Amino acid sequence: MDFVFVQLLTGLSSAAALFLVASGLTIIFGVTRVVNFAHGSLCMLGAYIGWSVLRLLPRDPSGFVFGVLLAAAATGAIGLAIEIGLLRRVYRAPELLQLLLTFAVLLILQDVTQMVWGAADLTLPRPLWLRAFVRIGDARIARYDLYPIAIGPLVLGLLWLLMRRTRFGMLVRAATENRQMVAALGVNEKILFSAVFALGAALAGLGGALSLPGGSANLQIDLSVVVEAFVVVVVGGMGSLPGAFLASVLIGVLQAFGIVLLPKITLVLVFSVMALVLAIRPQGLFGRRAASAAPAEVFTLIRPASAAVKWFGLAALIVAAVAPFFVGPYWVSVLTEAAISVLFAASLHFAMGPGGMPSFGHAAWFGIGAYAAGLGLRIFALPMEAGMALAPLAAGLVAALFAACVVRLSGVYLAMLTLALAQIVWAGASQLVDLTGGDNGILGVRPAAWATNPKVFYWLALALCVGAALVLRGVLFAPFGYALRAARDRPLRAEAIGLDAVRLRLVALTISGAAAGLSGGVFAYAKGSVFPTYIAVGKSVDALLMVLLGGVQTMAGPIVGAIAYTGLFDALLLATDFWRLALGLLIVVLVLVFPSGIAGMAGRLR
Repeated sequence: MDFVFVQLLTGLSSAAALFLVASGLTIIFGVTRVVNFAHGSLCMLGAYIGWSVLRLLPRDPSGFVFGVLLAAAATGAIGLAIEIGLLRRVYRAPELLQLLLTFAVLLILQDVTQMVWGAADLTLPRPLWLRAFVRIGDARIARYDLYPIAIGPLVLGLLWLLMRRTRFGMLVRAATENRQMVAALGVNEKILFSAVFALGAALAGLGGALSLPGGSANLQIDLSVVVEAFVVVVVGGMGSLPGAFLASVLIGVLQAFGIVLLPKITLVLVFSVMALVLAIRPQGLFGRRAASAAPAEVFTLIRPASAAVKWFGLAALIVAAVAPFFVGPYWVSVLTEAAISVLFAASLHFAMGPGGMPSFGHAAWFGIGAYAAGLGLRIFALPMEAGMALAPLAAGLVAALFAACVVRLSGVYLAMLTLALAQIVWAGASQLVDLTGGDNGILGVRPAAWATNPKVFYWLALALCVGAALVLRGVLFAPFGYALRAARDRPLRAEAIGLDAVRLRLVALTISGAAAGLSGGVFAYAKGSVFPTYIAVGKSVDALLMVLLGGVQTMAGPIVGAIAYTGLFDALLLATDFWRLALGLLIVVLVLVFPSGIAGMAGRLR
């Protein structure tokens, strides 16, 4: 019984800390409808600012409280500057551009934080008044770990009073329900959105500063925190504070007991809960359907490429084929990755552009293909040819099963469910050590004897990946592709003429997953290993960057974007240690100045 009580208290303590961060994220999304990927970075900044402030203040309780509140206020001011300077410009942009812009902010803040505070973890020793323990049976619990259990409900109560008993709260609730009506009544949306974003950022900073006595300020906070916060917000219901609190308790307690009782599948359980809730109730436990908002820009697909563009593409393919005769081994490996990236980006574009199905977790199919090839070799000793055939089959099968459950969803709900699936696959790959090797990965995934020469393998990767990308292009300009785009652009009219939109989307998602799986299988043999990082959030964002860098409006866009992103990424790695800062600034320019991408801009100029 003591064990159950101790684990319950541990779960409630972590739940309260998680709620502080998730409450800010849910408030921001409820009003602005921006999926803020940089929210974890604001929590990280709160921890670093709190460390800098608290070490200068008296070590008594009043000094600690003042320092934590000061860190929260400073983080809120930084959030306000980010909203005014960047996010205000993309409120009417497609959701994927908003996501990319906030991811760019994450990259920039990570390198700026490293410049200011260094790369080492910064710990804050607990003062004497925080070192006491509470004994429960034979177990001892640090008294500080019990404080968040009281702080969480306190913050929830204060936020409830703010939202229910003030004019600001009334406007926030009204904007969550119907932003167009709020604007029609003369409310200044800019001021309201800025205030909401500053409040959400301050809550994230508060959570980061309060975590210091039990942890440290480090550069890994941003991604780890934001993924957990997304789980809480999605499960509880986007825009619902009570939902975020209940989901925090559910996730915190599940993690506390799971890490002891089911240590190998704890992460899988957490993200499985998220996927289950989304599949049954897409708006979350306490959420409502997305409120009406001002019309946003949408991605549209323009006409097929001109003859000149096709000749240019053929010339580029010939150059790529003869390049290994003129470059060294390093650039052959870069070209191999570029060829794989072409198919990876084209597979995402297939579903996201013509299919109108945004994805925040496209790396799931890439990783499933890679692990299918690796496990096929490790368990069944399959040759490379069979492994590369197994990769798209496995990814396509899982994609078909996934699509059958979620194909009726759209927009941010579908995107979040793809993120949940990717996290489930990542968690399984990380924790099922006996099968996947965990973080040690699967090693020895070598090409066949005839393809061990890097140049030969490059030509194989070029033929498979570019060939598959051209097949995707052919499908999209076949009757199926036109029907898919019709169902995306005019669903009611498409249904009236007999098109089955659900079936079209299911087939499209299956094809997209199979193509991404093939790219993952080729990547596994190119690297000679398979690791869980192939399925991480960053890999999915890489695919989004490639597609949007090239442009969603053309079929050549993802190909151009994949080549440009691969070359740029390697160039930045060689040129500077602060490549995240440079890449983040480039993404900001891309989103704000060239939202149609390289190919889209070239098409407009033509």
